[in-house]
Amino acid sequence: MSVVLSSGLATPGAAAEFFAAQLQFRTDPADLAADLLAKAPEIVVLDTRSVEIYQAGHIPGAISFPHRTMTAASTAQLDRSKVYVCYCDGIGCNGSTWGAYKMAKLGFQVKELIGGIHWWQQDGYAVATGAEPGVLLDEGIRCEC
Repeated sequence: MSVVLSSGLATPGAAAEFFAAQLQFRTDPADLAADLLAKAPEIVVLDTRSVEIYQAGHIPGAISFPHRTMTAASTAQLDRSKVYVCYCDGIGCNGSTWGAYKMAKLGFQVKELIGGIHWWQQDGYAVATGAEPGVLLDEGIRCEC
């Protein structure tokens, strides 16, 4: 018997529900880059890593907001009509999960960027450096930083 099938197989309907739920919680670098290039007003990108790591290289347009500093008080001025996309280093880091969890618990709409900045760079997108967010340009290859 197939090892892949040994754990069972979901019905197409159950699989569709599961994958639809996955898409509600996560996004990927290509979709985020498309929104940043289109200047989608409802999307705000949050870098949940430390300020020092943010300054060394971040997604253009991202705001530095370390997950360890997220509280009701520190988020009080954020626009609750926006969707916050949280990211960290990548698959070996849970900063984006912590950030998305804390933001959701505080009543914000959130998504998590799968693969973090690692997959962002692996897909060929530019990074900004320094304290300023920067702007993504030219199909994501350059940034204004």
